[in-house]
Amino acid sequence: MTTPFFESNPNITKPYALMDLDDTLFQTQRKIDAWKLPTAESENLVCATVNKKGEPLSFMSQRQATFFNWLLASTDLIVVTARDRSEIKRVKLPFASWQVLTHGAVILTSNGQMLNEWQQHMYDVLAPIQGKLAELTALIGKHSKNASDPFNDLVLTPHVDSFNDGSDSGANHDPLTIYLAIKHAQKNHQILADLAQKLPTLIPYFDAHFYVHVNANNLAILPHAVHKRHAVQFLLTNHLDNQRPSFGFGDSLADLPFLQLLDWYGMPSRGQLHEQRHAE
Repeated sequence: MTTPFFESNPNITKPYALMDLDDTLFQTQRKIDAWKLPTAESENLVCATVNKKGEPLSFMSQRQATFFNWLLASTDLIVVTARDRSEIKRVKLPFASWQVLTHGAVILTSNGQMLNEWQQHMYDVLAPIQGKLAELTALIGKHSKNASDPFNDLVLTPHVDSFNDGSDSGANHDPLTIYLAIKHAQKNHQILADLAQKLPTLIPYFDAHFYVHVNANNLAILPHAVHKRHAVQFLLTNHLDNQRPSFGFGDSLADLPFLQLLDWYGMPSRGQLHEQRHAE
């Protein structure tokens, strides 16, 4: 059998592009200034997200906007983000495919409905550890309220979902805590890094049930069952066409495991992954 040579084909099969959002496709003005992003002059910025008051919060540079427009036209763009169902609504970009949200705990279909088989799985694995998540919440709150505690001044946000989307096909569940997000009120990143190292010694069962992701002023305490990689693997195995190529981008160490499932992956020239590679 003779192997044919490549011939161009005008009938394009769109690849899957699985993309992290924050600090990959857009970022705050503070980070734009810190990173000295090119084509990010005020007249070139495009608003990508708003805050809870509806005010512009994150922006795309001209290059990022051009890149995003190319992705929309040339790929099947799949969002893979830590943002939950409430937070994703503040992203003002026209997504039209699958969305992997809340660090992988939630998968939305192209019509915005929850993927019931995945949500039932997540509910089943999260329900048994609600007591431990409540203990963690109480412990962190206790440290944060003690002015003499080295881990005070923390801002704790439990991310909760009922896994209901209002459709008749979905099961009705009571809300569950999925993971805990922690910021430092004064943006002291070192305190969060120290807390991440300390957590396994503060709580005997910690490593058996949870892992920690830290990136600048964001610390997430997540159950092992909640991971972008798990959700992306589920999509690749059960819902995406394995004949179509896939690639993706992400900025953080938490993105790397899901990116490694794809045919190609990359990172922006700033952020946690870039800094890690540069340090090596």
